[in-house]
Order: sequence, then C-alpha cells, then structure tokens
Amino acid sequence: MELRIFTEPQQGASYDTLLSVARATEELGFDAFFRSDHYLKMGDTDGLPGPTDAWITLAGLARETRRIRLGTLMTAGTFRWPGVLAIQVAQVDAMSGGRVELGLGTGWFEAEHTAYGIPFPKEKFPRLREQLEIVTGLWATPEGETFSHDGRFYQLVDSPGLPKPAQRRVPVLVGGLGKVETPRLAARFADEFNVPFGSVEDNAAQFERVRRAAEEAGRKPDDLVYSSAQVTCVGRDEAEFARRAAAIGRAPDELRRNGLAGTPDEVVERIGQLAEAGASRCYLQILDLHDLDHLELIADRVKSRL
Repeated sequence: MELRIFTEPQQGASYDTLLSVARATEELGFDAFFRSDHYLKMGDTDGLPGPTDAWITLAGLARETRRIRLGTLMTAGTFRWPGVLAIQVAQVDAMSGGRVELGLGTGWFEAEHTAYGIPFPKEKFPRLREQLEIVTGLWATPEGETFSHDGRFYQLVDSPGLPKPAQRRVPVLVGGLGKVETPRLAARFADEFNVPFGSVEDNAAQFERVRRAAEEAGRKPDDLVYSSAQVTCVGRDEAEFARRAAAIGRAPDELRRNGLAGTPDEVVERIGQLAEAGASRCYLQILDLHDLDHLELIADRVKSRL
C-alpha cells in the first residue's frame, strides 16, 4: 500500500506552509504530495491568508523537491481551458523531471465560481469528457503533426500539441462515486481511479464498477491503479487523537466512522480493509498543515507497518 499526502490549502495555507509539508512528505518517505484545486474555503474557518493556485503551487514545488510525485485531487475542469491546462501540466512535469500526475474532475463548488467570476456550467460530464479527450490527445500527438478537436464545447484547429511532458505519459486520475458515467470515463482515459472519502464498502463497490467498465472498453482492469482518499487523524493515544480531532473541528467518533482515524493500530487495520477492498494507494487528507509531528507519527507508526 502506497501512502500519499493530500492537502486542502483553501482552508488556510500559504505557499511556504505547503512547501514545509511537501519537504516533510519527501523526507519522511511518503510517495507523493497532492493538493486540492479550490479557490474558496469551506466550513467554519477564515481561510487565511487566502487561496493558492494548484498549478502555480506545484510548479514551485517541482523545483524544490527531488523525489516525490506531485499532483491534484482534482483539478477543476471549470477553471481552465483544456488546451491551456495541457501546456501547464506539461511544463510543470518538465520542471519536476517527470514527476507530475493530473487528477481532472468536473468542478463542483458553485460558490467559488461565483466568488471569482468563473462560469459554472450545468452540463459538467460532457465537458469533462471533451477535456480529457483534448488534454490526452494533445500530449499523444507526435511532434511534427497537429491535433484538432471539433466538439460541442471546445474546438481546436491544427494545434501543434506542444510542449510535451517529460514523461512518456503523464498519469491521469479520474475519481468519484458516480455509478455509470464516472466508471466509463475512468475506463476510457484514466491510469488511476480514486474513490473520495467513501466507506470500505463504497470503495469495493466502485472499484468493481470501474473494473467492469474497463473490461467493456477492452482494457485489462488491472491496468488501472485503484486508490482511496481518506481524511486522516492519528494520535499516539486517545488524548492526542482527541486533540488533533479538535484542531480540525471534527468529533473523534465521526472521524473513526468516516476516515483513517484513531490510534496507529486502528489506522493500520482500516488501511488493511481498504486493501482488501481493492485499493493499492491511499491519499491521506491532512487538514492541519502546521502539525508536522502528525506526519512524523504516521510515517513512524503507520507507514512503516504496511
């Protein structure tokens, strides 16, 4: 089981804070640093000092880390034109020496669109399908040839499909709990499928839907990586766990029901259940980005036992 650190900077984090977490992620032996793509806080927090842009952040981290993978869960398709996104991701991939992964989703948080003047379309899945077609199509176009796309939402004519990423193929992540369209998109475009914040049973059921969709699309189901994103809160004992839960505004009992939470033994057991459900990778959603001791504990008492 691979463990990746997943952050939610819109809740309140500067670039310097994210850099500290990314460096700790690398030094402690975690596989990757991922972040959300949001411009507005959620819930009862001030969100200070304000939002950071996902791909600008990752560009900076690409130059200040050496080993860890870098990516998004998930880039909001509403925020960027797909042709421009293909350029951005390819450039950051080159800046990192080929360590970037692209999670791409529909975008869902209407309030942040309203707050920053971003159109919020009603028809999201058809747009996401075209976005995935365009981004992957641009990267796959051989040098010297051109890419065109005449879609319902986007039209590209004779694009050179440049620049190319450093990797032969940037891994593409698709995720969600939709029962029909989401598995089909994953089967067609994804290298990895992610279940966000679901129960063990939710993970198992959704992985099975994606596996069936992959077979129907003529792919081997095992060609995809299956992963789970889980809110994570760990304490050496009950008192430390309760303190960390309070710091992120969550109740201990609720966290135990809905995430990787409690003592290291409890978290190792839940990760084992996710592995039995089919996950080979977990994204640990860390909400208190100033508590680097939390990452050290997870590395020492959880990661070392997997």
